[in-house]
Amino acid sequence: MVKKALAEIGVIGGTGLYAMKELKILREIKIKTPFGDPSDNLILGTLSGIKVVFLPRHGRKHAVLPGEINQRANMWALKSIGVKTIISASAVGSLRQELVPTHFVFPDQFVDQTKGRPSTFFGNGIVGHVPLAEPFCMDISDMMFKEAKKLGITAHKGGTYCCMEGPGFSTKAESEFHRKMGYSIIGMTMATEAKLAREAGFHYAPVSLVTDYDCWKEGEEVNQHKVSETVQANVENIRRLLVKIIPLVAKAGCRNGCPSFTKGSLLTHKENFPAKTYAKLKLILEG
Repeated sequence: MVKKALAEIGVIGGTGLYAMKELKILREIKIKTPFGDPSDNLILGTLSGIKVVFLPRHGRKHAVLPGEINQRANMWALKSIGVKTIISASAVGSLRQELVPTHFVFPDQFVDQTKGRPSTFFGNGIVGHVPLAEPFCMDISDMMFKEAKKLGITAHKGGTYCCMEGPGFSTKAESEFHRKMGYSIIGMTMATEAKLAREAGFHYAPVSLVTDYDCWKEGEEVNQHKVSETVQANVENIRRLLVKIIPLVAKAGCRNGCPSFTKGSLLTHKENFPAKTYAKLKLILEG
């Protein structure tokens, strides 16, 4: 158990979020985890009077590929300082005409097409199966959606995030296939993050920032230059949203019972836990 929370809200995002002028940085925290190093040091500060911790998903130098992100270490590190709620901001491509670059999407489902990424804390003698039918904390997603609309940010609630392996962007055949499957947006990071957040007992709410039309729309095929241009507008809007939403999240309750999923999902009895595995997972299983 964490004796005293340094921050109960964590924000995982890309380049620049932790540098927002409204954030008063208190200190950086280097965390050692049983799963290796997190993406970067945790950046502890106050935003709108609330203690919050930021974690750059790809590191501050953006030197970590989507498939290289040590998601287990990231989750463990946030859990170790008392974080209960994670707001996850990430760039995505649009698979639907109405989801225009610079729009925000608050998905309610995901499909995982990644390959070989560690996406569970379980194994090595401890077996558990968490439910993922409703993978996100929609109470928090609903709040963010409403506040985004108030701020004049064009936002959409619901839809399926397709998580591809990357790091290359889609082929046109893949993009058209995903559209025919009815998916809304496509990215490279969120599914693994969401699975581990559920196992770790977080309230986890993603906000997807549309940067492009993947490559299905003729004449608007994705490239890194286009993505980088749109990211700047998106970052400004997510900063505005965080300033408003952080105090609301700090006061909010959750009807979904997010922290209880792991304890009800274990199949291995505690007396049968291997000592080394239990030592690594004690924070997750009992925190």
